[in-house]
Amino acid sequence: MSTVLSHLEDGVLTLTLNRPEALNALNLAMIEDLRAATARAEHDEAVGAVVLRGGEHFMAGGDLKWFHSQLALPPAERQALFEQTIAAVHATTLQVRRMGKPVVASVSGAAAGFGLSLMLACDLAVAADNAYFTLAYCHIGLSPDGGATWFLPRAVGAKRAAEIALLGDRFDAAQAKEWGLINRVVPAAELEAESAKLARRLAAGPRQALARTKALLQASSGNSLPEQLFAEQGNFAACSVHPDFAEGLGAFLEKRKPAFGQK
Repeated sequence: MSTVLSHLEDGVLTLTLNRPEALNALNLAMIEDLRAATARAEHDEAVGAVVLRGGEHFMAGGDLKWFHSQLALPPAERQALFEQTIAAVHATTLQVRRMGKPVVASVSGAAAGFGLSLMLACDLAVAADNAYFTLAYCHIGLSPDGGATWFLPRAVGAKRAAEIALLGDRFDAAQAKEWGLINRVVPAAELEAESAKLARRLAAGPRQALARTKALLQASSGNSLPEQLFAEQGNFAACSVHPDFAEGLGAFLEKRKPAFGQK
């Protein structure tokens, strides 16, 4: 059975992590299944938005039993193995960021280690009120992966990022929202419905404009203001010749809901 389940409906691709017996801890099979699922989502024109969820728990980090089994390897061999493994993990991070579709993390229970990194890679995050978070790597003598050290300082500032990464303390959904790591906190019983509602709204939007907006937001941290302004003007102009622009204007003037994506 796949460790990542896929379901496409109304332009929303829901990817469900599927190792509930291990709190969705990341193992080699899930690394490959996540990479493959996000690659398909990136290139599937039927997909307008993605929901990434985990059921009772989002993801409790890496599979520590597998980590422990690798201690028997000679150090040089172990180092090479882990470098190759983390490179494969990072393919998912890059695909989530690169794809021209909004990705919504739907988080309940544990989001630890790479689970937190994966949530940070998503564009939006909705968390249940029972969700809890920890970067946790320091507790087993590891440094973070999955882009956590890139996302955290940009989300919460350098000092808060250092606190989260160096101490590895657990914090709850209310704290995560206050720090700007998630967008919304909802009752656990409403998480699935609220996440799907948000994703359907995104999937029904002007997909090419949202893809350009996502790319602009990501480019902003590496651009000077003149560079970003130039990128904005080029993307704005490109949007102006897309049918969604005429549809959006017409819907506004006619006081109706726009039907984006029509030929």
